[in-house]
Amino acid sequence: MNAGYDAIILGGGAAGLFCAAVAGQRERKVLVLERAASVGKKILISGGGRCNFTNIGAGPANYLSANPHFAKSALSRYTARDFLSLVEKHGIAWHEKTLGQLFCDGSAKQIVQMLLDECAADPGTVDIRCTEDVRQVQREGESFAVTTQNGTFAAPSLVIATGGPSIPKMGASDFAYGLARQFGLKVVEPRPALVPLTLGGEDLLFRELSGVSADVEATANKATFREAALLTHRGLSGPAILQVSSYWKPGDPVTICFLPDARPGWLLEEKRARPSLPLRAVLRDRLPDRLADVLAERLGIEGDLGNVPDKALRAGEEKLAAWSFRPSGTEGFAKAEVTVGGIDTRELSSKTMEARKVPGLFAIGEAVDVTGWLGGYNFQWAWASAHACAQGL
Repeated sequence: MNAGYDAIILGGGAAGLFCAAVAGQRERKVLVLERAASVGKKILISGGGRCNFTNIGAGPANYLSANPHFAKSALSRYTARDFLSLVEKHGIAWHEKTLGQLFCDGSAKQIVQMLLDECAADPGTVDIRCTEDVRQVQREGESFAVTTQNGTFAAPSLVIATGGPSIPKMGASDFAYGLARQFGLKVVEPRPALVPLTLGGEDLLFRELSGVSADVEATANKATFREAALLTHRGLSGPAILQVSSYWKPGDPVTICFLPDARPGWLLEEKRARPSLPLRAVLRDRLPDRLADVLAERLGIEGDLGNVPDKALRAGEEKLAAWSFRPSGTEGFAKAEVTVGGIDTRELSSKTMEARKVPGLFAIGEAVDVTGWLGGYNFQWAWASAHACAQGL
């Protein structure tokens, strides 16, 4: 048995690597076990290969959890600006896109290399091993024994940082949940989040618009986001839809305001200003042509606006402001960027991420029931929860 470690971290993703780096610099001897052939695979594909590594406005309100207060402690003690300082210390050029999203100017590889460099920093006590398939985890006295195909490793602390089941082609799995249950921890039922929605029934007509996008306001269960929506051959996607998908549940409607900047009464104003134009032409001024044509057809408003009763125009305006879709489902974990649900936060200390009932057992990152919005928030939770955990190792 390979003993002598202070902590074993299962998973070499964002949370696992950062936890190892912070703990290592606190002179803890840390072993990282990663199942894949290399670490940081999800980091490398994020942000179109440029890694949306944080969001400058990240705060508790940007996260979903059965306990919305749980994330406050970690997020307040390690902020987006703290991580940005680390990025700048490593000389990584960055830029801000919309809504506070921060990206590398160059490549996501820079973030992975930064994390590896931090793990290698003095005193150099982090051991990273890839292609390690965990076959058994046991509690033996005051230690945890982790057995892989290459032997058994032991340490008094064990950190679950294996993420959730989203993007299985990257090696993701529900390993974290099985391990948590093994030690008696409850798990909030996981479901896909930040995921495209599928359409059926009457909404199938919108599939003919595959590839069309527009700036909209999308709403599900009182959560509203204004960003782009994309119509696909299977249903709805784009940032606005991915955002509300985290709040959507089967059977719920999703409503879309196709003209979020239009003020009340705008269609009646158009009737007075341009009575000879049909609705289709008026909508084409504000929306992509193909989308405008289909919406006008579905509203059933024919002829010149000047010949359409005000009541019909008001009804059309209301429909365009809250067009209801009833998704048939989602595209599942295969297309989900993250997972809603996970290890129940009631089982963990919000200060250290340690299991209340199992001293020495910790859980961080996506494995935990804390899920961020699209736009760098989930990386910030990875950094913050990892940092909190490392202080407790």
